[in-house]
Amino acid sequence: MALYEHIYLARQDVSQQQVEELTAALTEILAAGGGKVTKNEYWGLKGLSYRIRKNRKAHYTLMNIDASSAAVAEMERQMRINEDILRFMTVSVDEHEEGPSAMMQKRDRDDARPDRGGDRGDRGGFGGERRPRRF
Repeated sequence: MALYEHIYLARQDVSQQQVEELTAALTEILAAGGGKVTKNEYWGLKGLSYRIRKNRKAHYTLMNIDASSAAVAEMERQMRINEDILRFMTVSVDEHEEGPSAMMQKRDRDDARPDRGGDRGDRGGFGGERRPRRF
């Protein structure tokens, strides 16, 4: 059995419940081929960088898969037939990540930055002196 990470994008018109049902159907296809899904993450409805089949948003879902290549190929074949799936990508990995994926971890990038006195920082001139503004 090989390890895979699989991400698929579902149309914005479908509900979250329908996406979960779609994930369950894909899990059953893998189980029929002798594989299993070790982790399943729903990332939510996110905006796309460009329109795909007239959709500006999509439901993102990650699946960590432990299955044979034949089972994954069958799952991908079923996904090509399904009109609700816009895109998918399967990547072979050496090992799965432990814990939540990078998309699910909340990292506040502003906490790591030093306080610079607002969003524009110190607006003084050379050497830190303040000059009056001219209008």
